[in-house]
Amino acid sequence: MYKQTLIAATNAGASELKRFFNGKFIISHKEGINNLVTEADHASDKAIRSVIKSAFPDHGIVSEESAEKISESDYRWIIDPIDGTVNFANGIPICCVSIGLEYKGEMLMGAVYNPNLEEFFFAEKGKGATLNREKISVSSKTRLVTSCLVTGFPYTYLEQPNGPLEVFSKLIKKGIPVRRLGSAAIDLCWVAAGRFDGFYEHELHAWDSAAGYLMVEEAGGKVTNLKGEKYDPFQPGIIATNGQIHDELQKVIAGGAVNETV
Repeated sequence: MYKQTLIAATNAGASELKRFFNGKFIISHKEGINNLVTEADHASDKAIRSVIKSAFPDHGIVSEESAEKISESDYRWIIDPIDGTVNFANGIPICCVSIGLEYKGEMLMGAVYNPNLEEFFFAEKGKGATLNREKISVSSKTRLVTSCLVTGFPYTYLEQPNGPLEVFSKLIKKGIPVRRLGSAAIDLCWVAAGRFDGFYEHELHAWDSAAGYLMVEEAGGKVTNLKGEKYDPFQPGIIATNGQIHDELQKVIAGGAVNETV
């Protein structure tokens, strides 16, 4: 019942994303001129909530685009109605619906669906991760210097030691390719699928990563906070890798140098 509801809710949100994509819609601004929310985000949020509330009216819900539904239930749905809203608003097809289901603080399952590319990622705790029902696994790269990475930058730049630009600069100065797609949920899924070897970001919200980090773990990868400690989606920093390059990447993010030995 949980899996069916998750899939139905993800499809409902994706239908709204697809309906509005490349069309006309109202755009508003959150904190920061480019931190957008659109009419489609709200429509997707409404559709997703409707499915979840119909099946589990007592469950808690945390969504980027609406007030948290507090509940005494041990279950909590963590929703990003459209992850990659700036991409969406500009007609860039790298955007998705992301939903995770949590039980007593542990992520049980997650779904990430980009209807533009027809890619539906799904993961369930202890049962692996899939892309369009086919099992996926992380890459086998063993060295950071030969890896392909992906990252994101916050809308309000963080003035901190080893901040986003400092880490990015260290990596690219050593010739390491670092991409920037604009959707953390897709970044994580593409690590899970072996397209990227690692992802890091200094500032995320739970709805950005709840489904995606489970995807990486269930595909055989490793996810921690920026200090290399146990990951909690309700704290900001994340490192998600194939596991092989994790310690190297974490050391660079902590202030260390890139080991150039192949």
